[in-house]
Amino acid sequence: MDALAALLLLLVLLGIGLPVAWSFAAVVAALAVIYDANFNTLMLQGFRSLDGVILLALPLFVLAGYLMQSGGIADRLVAFIELLVGRRRGGMGSAMVVTSGVFGAMAGTATAAVAAIGTLMIDPMEKRGYSCGYAAALLGISSLLGILIPPSITMILFAVATQQSVAACFAASIVPGLLLMVGLILFNRSQIGRHIHEIRSDRRQSPAEKLGVSVRALPALSMPAIIIGGIYGGLFTPTEAAAFAVLAAVLIGLFVYRDMTPAKLRQATIDAAETTGSIIIILLFSFIIGRMLVAGRVPQDLAALVASVVSDPVMIMIIVNLFLILVGALIDDVSITVVIAPLLLPLMVSVDVHPVHFAAIVGTSVVIGANSPPMAPLLFMACRIGGVSAQHAVGPALRMMAWVALPVLLLTSFVPALSLSLPRWLGLL
Repeated sequence: MDALAALLLLLVLLGIGLPVAWSFAAVVAALAVIYDANFNTLMLQGFRSLDGVILLALPLFVLAGYLMQSGGIADRLVAFIELLVGRRRGGMGSAMVVTSGVFGAMAGTATAAVAAIGTLMIDPMEKRGYSCGYAAALLGISSLLGILIPPSITMILFAVATQQSVAACFAASIVPGLLLMVGLILFNRSQIGRHIHEIRSDRRQSPAEKLGVSVRALPALSMPAIIIGGIYGGLFTPTEAAAFAVLAAVLIGLFVYRDMTPAKLRQATIDAAETTGSIIIILLFSFIIGRMLVAGRVPQDLAALVASVVSDPVMIMIIVNLFLILVGALIDDVSITVVIAPLLLPLMVSVDVHPVHFAAIVGTSVVIGANSPPMAPLLFMACRIGGVSAQHAVGPALRMMAWVALPVLLLTSFVPALSLSLPRWLGLL
């Protein structure tokens, strides 16, 4: 109970706005007192946990995301995808969903997709008849496709925290990510004429213009194909893929699109270092928390407690999903992935849920939690970029979650084949 009280302290500290790293540090201090642990030994064990080749993929993918954001790759993706679907019913909304998915997959983070795609598309969507609140809500939810469509930093963290294959976790989240993308596109189309009075462009691009847009987008479009194809084709590991992504983003930005300048390169590197530093500090403390919780048999006791109250696996799955959504509405996806998911993993294994399947469940639950009040970090970030009050975005976001994200979460949870068939077909399980 003392350990669970320390975790409750984490939620309280995060809820009142204390920086995530310091919240984790406070929980480490509390658990050290509870278990009378040697803090020096704990820090040494934590640093040893960070000594892994796979973790090199984390800063590299973060840097690649910032480089693609400042190197003109997002601009070309938006132009190309709008060319494909922009003149169709719900075209601008569909373009935002697809672009967020593609760019989020290349960048590996949802925040990069919100920042890059939001600044490019919210204003044009408003001019086409979409309300800013709706556009911000669609951006907030579709940006999380970057968590599900590989390469994904969240899946890397899950694999490291639970000692699973990174490639298997990547593969497990692909189908749920594609289901979410298709669902959002269909939902957006259904809103035309009801909540959205879309103004479609009458201007048709000439064949020469279409060819120019397509050719300029080829370098940007080649990156996800090479990265994902290289990982699953056995050409390189996820860490090597991340290094390739950095190199390709620099070369494309400097010599192909020529949007990258030394000042932008320097700023992207600084931003990536700051982001990576904060994540690594969180990982350090989370590893220490995890070790103390395992030593205190907290995960096993939690699994036994839930099993003694609820024996039906379906009910246990529903309870876990609700808990993940609730926690996701309060804290960020990194905290959920490195602390909450390992804590719940023994309970999931006890009801025959494969750890790789659980990775996909965690990813889809974050989509709902990160856009749910009271914290709703990604939704509020999208609102800030769109210059719209959050109250105008909450309604559309709740409709998208109810009609799209929640059904995808339920399908992912109760149809394991959606998550496990592809990893098994690729020989990863």
